[in-house]
Amino acid sequence: MKFTDGFWHARPGVDALYAQEAYDVDARGDHLVITAPTKVIERRGDTLNRPLLTVTLSSPLEGVVRVRVEHHVGTDADPGFELVGAEDGAGVATLDDGHGVLSTGGLTARVSPGAPWSLTFSSGGRVLTSSGHKSLGLMTLGSEAPVTAEPAGITGVTSTGLAEAERYIHAQLSLGVGELVYGLGERFGPFVKNGQTVDIWNADGGTSSEQSYKNVPFYLTNRGYGVLVNHRGHVSFEVGTESVERVQFSAAGEALEFLIFDGPTPERVLERYTALTGRPAKVPAWSYGLWLSTSFTTDYDEETVNRFVDGMAERDIPLSVFHFDCFWMREFNWTDFEWDARTFPDPEGMLARLHDKKLHISAWINPYIAQRSSLFAEAAEAGYLVRRADGTIWQWDMWQGGMGLVDFTNPDATAWFQDKIRTLVGQGVDAIKTDFGERIPTDVVWFDGSASEGMHNWYTQLYNRAVFDALEDTLGDGEAVLFARSATAGGQQMPVHWGGDNSSSFESMAETLRGGLSLAMSGFGYWSHDIGGFEGKPDPAVFKRWVVFGLLSSHTRLHGSTSYRVPWAFDSEDGSDAAGQSAVDVTRKFVKLKLSLIPYLTAVGLEAHERGIPFMRPMQLVFAGDPAVDHLDRQYMIGDSLLVAPVFSANGEVTYYLPAGEWTNYLTGEVVTGGVWRSETHAFDSVPLWVREGSVIVTGSVDDRPDYDVLESPLVTVFPGDRVGAVRVTSPDGSSAEFTVQRTDTGATVSSSRDRPFRVRFGVAGAIVEGTGSVTASA
Repeated sequence: MKFTDGFWHARPGVDALYAQEAYDVDARGDHLVITAPTKVIERRGDTLNRPLLTVTLSSPLEGVVRVRVEHHVGTDADPGFELVGAEDGAGVATLDDGHGVLSTGGLTARVSPGAPWSLTFSSGGRVLTSSGHKSLGLMTLGSEAPVTAEPAGITGVTSTGLAEAERYIHAQLSLGVGELVYGLGERFGPFVKNGQTVDIWNADGGTSSEQSYKNVPFYLTNRGYGVLVNHRGHVSFEVGTESVERVQFSAAGEALEFLIFDGPTPERVLERYTALTGRPAKVPAWSYGLWLSTSFTTDYDEETVNRFVDGMAERDIPLSVFHFDCFWMREFNWTDFEWDARTFPDPEGMLARLHDKKLHISAWINPYIAQRSSLFAEAAEAGYLVRRADGTIWQWDMWQGGMGLVDFTNPDATAWFQDKIRTLVGQGVDAIKTDFGERIPTDVVWFDGSASEGMHNWYTQLYNRAVFDALEDTLGDGEAVLFARSATAGGQQMPVHWGGDNSSSFESMAETLRGGLSLAMSGFGYWSHDIGGFEGKPDPAVFKRWVVFGLLSSHTRLHGSTSYRVPWAFDSEDGSDAAGQSAVDVTRKFVKLKLSLIPYLTAVGLEAHERGIPFMRPMQLVFAGDPAVDHLDRQYMIGDSLLVAPVFSANGEVTYYLPAGEWTNYLTGEVVTGGVWRSETHAFDSVPLWVREGSVIVTGSVDDRPDYDVLESPLVTVFPGDRVGAVRVTSPDGSSAEFTVQRTDTGATVSSSRDRPFRVRFGVAGAIVEGTGSVTASA
């Protein structure tokens, strides 16, 4: 949202007033209060008939500064996000020769008295960012303000469709030379956000547009700090666009609040951010296996399901979860939580039979209740559906005819909806795909009186929370799993999220990864995507390359729109393909590879849960300070040790970067020195998969399911280098063992904290030595 016309002028109809000076600074225990008039006060008369901004600095958590900018403090303001980790007294406010200083951990905010307005944020002896002249603005829009945005015809100042408000508050923070911005939710465009206008407004726009299902008003930069705009409603970011040397963010109303998170590393920023807004829940080990769906509008019944499940078993492709998409319920009835008796006459029996095949079950829902459903009248009578200002139920036809929307601000409506989830769990459902949650109207009245604009993004949090809590209450701690599409800040607490509706092409595969990496930079720990793309049927090359990418992601699902995603649907199994190169062969190989890595992967997942560091890590997160990784968005790390560079081409050509250090190819054993770019050609059953020097990778001996006892004869592979000295692996039952590594000139000795047999090797090509207690392997 731009308010200016170049450097000198405001846009037509925009009255721009800025904080001109810190007129006075008051230290009040743990916070600072600054009076910032919109004119430099030179004489007493200047204090008359002039708006001022009240700026309050405090700290909700060590290493975090909260800045609240208010015009009229008595006006209702956006309540902000749930800062679940907030603590009292995390900051100390002092006055230093007239300067206001707020200190928290190693982070210091300093306000200079007088003009021009100057607020700086420093850590470790260096300035991270600053709010300078014309950085805090009160923008009033008059009748001459533009009523359309690009593209023409969209009502409002921005592309959200919102009519412009009368007043906005904006803030700007400086961008240093070479400073790059990441995050702002799951965004499928350029990974580096510099030069972009980003509207925080959840929308069902697919993966090929500037819209996003998961909008998070949080970003971090390569200078080692992060920023959260604590506003549930629409926030517009101008990242080096309104002012090319600043990031600007604005929101309608009389107040704006933002928080600065200290690093100094991007990982430490995310640790602090997720400590404040919530860490991801622990996910069960079975969720890391392969998920197979019926797909969306395909024809299916129990016979189809059994044919798919048995077909996977016949081809020796381990399957962990079967997902029933929309049509497990009758058409025009979604969501009524009733199995369609025409195709699934015995749902409890069917689910029990699938459980007997060692499968977990996922079922699709959304938060809309179609008027044909018997639940519509029940919910309407009880007051559980969102209403318009005139008291009538809000309905539309954009999904199922005449559907209404469950009002999760009503505790009784939430409990009613949760009872339906518990019934599904009682029937045998283990996980819920919480689809939609983005198409939330702004012309309605909410039960708790929430502002409609603020509820548009926040609704998904209430929706996913309701379902997640019902699953956790029923299944137990660490057993709840969502497959959620929409989210906002704090949504990372309720995993897992998937990337939404993509298309069946290499370009869409690449944009899907960009979205996942952007979401990881926004504090989300786990992420998945529709292998092969959702729309259309992928050709065999796209499907096979995407299978490898999917199986080297946090969570792995085969799902489409109008076509099935079983691997044998894509190419020949009769030997006409090169050996090991069919979709079945590739899927089998990489499912078993992922299952063998379960001890390592579950440890990475626990780190996401305990520290808030994502499972799939952008290169910028792990190798901060290496300028060669600044713009990389076609490769990533799994945890701290495994580098993956998916192949986005039919012919197998791929170019990627190995950072400095010694790297070992996990599939071939090749050892190379990093700090180099590599261009290679890979067969369908291959991918650049490298192990970082000094890594210790624990793998398992089971390759037919993910929820096995990882302490049953695990293999500890030690790689040259001294980066990792000990690793801990944890079994699904909660038991764990720590393996301590002592490297020598000729290999390594590994000691276990548990008196159970384990195996050790030095490098992937080394000889395997078995023992108990302490085992030595030679190079």
